[in-house]
Amino acid sequence: MPGILVFAEQRDGKLKKPGLEALSEGRRIADRTGGELTALLIGSDLSGLDAEAARMGADVILMVNDPRLAYYAPEAYAHAASMAVKEIDPDVFLLPGSSMGRDLAARAAAALGTGLATDCTALSMDGGALSARRPVYSGKAIATVAFSGAKPAMATLRPNVFPLAKEPRPGRGATRPLDARLEEKHFRCRTTAVHAEAGGTIDVAEADIIVSGGRAMKGPENFKYIKMLADALGGAVGASRAAVDAGWIDHQHQVGQTGKVVSPKLYIACGISGAIQHLAGMSSSKVIVAINKDADAPIFKIADYGIVGDLYEAIPLLVEEIKKIKLL
Repeated sequence: MPGILVFAEQRDGKLKKPGLEALSEGRRIADRTGGELTALLIGSDLSGLDAEAARMGADVILMVNDPRLAYYAPEAYAHAASMAVKEIDPDVFLLPGSSMGRDLAARAAAALGTGLATDCTALSMDGGALSARRPVYSGKAIATVAFSGAKPAMATLRPNVFPLAKEPRPGRGATRPLDARLEEKHFRCRTTAVHAEAGGTIDVAEADIIVSGGRAMKGPENFKYIKMLADALGGAVGASRAAVDAGWIDHQHQVGQTGKVVSPKLYIACGISGAIQHLAGMSSSKVIVAINKDADAPIFKIADYGIVGDLYEAIPLLVEEIKKIKLL
């Protein structure tokens, strides 16, 4: 029976949505194969998180609790993950495809000398061996990859693709500490503080609804239109590379090949032409709406719905109608 290890990413005392999605997929694989699901929690003051991991299906929870791990420390987290693998010898190691998960997965895979499939959108187990589907060539094709005999087979899961279990089957929830044997050499790089953006904006990588602005915004002052629509829908503010490169909005909002890859339920592209680099980051969205004055813009080729018109006229009208619906 294959063992499944999942890195349950947490921040500020809460399990992050991509980590919960990875746990849900790990539970589904364990149920199909009769294997055991182990959750790995790394951080400082992890009290209560083991119960949440158990509720999401974890049979065993390994906890690496150290005050020095309050913020993500790349080498220390990678060493802790490697120690967890050596402790339980899993067949499969899943991590969320978040910024932290991608960085940690690469470091851990290199340390363990095993294979890693990134940005996966589907997983399957055939005869106890993992195979994964992932977009390639900027999303123009889908590759199915298999792993050689090296253990564990590692994969990062694209956020918002693997559904959360609606009624998760609780696992045994056996919690035990893991001595990761962390030394000062594992903390050559330290995060001393994290400054969150004012207003507690939603991370585009985790958002179910994203409203993005592109070159047609013409300046930072016009992103108020994007925020207006995003706030009305309860979504996140995104941007194209052109808008970020122009300095109109921070890089954390960038969607695309050189930004964040997203898969929301609803993606609204405002004044974005649809360059291949941008499409690579959002083409897997469930529903895509495009607003653009150019009827021939490439974005309309993948959009489910399109508005050919001035976004500065269309967005206020959309916000007005959304407010009316909310009052019903």
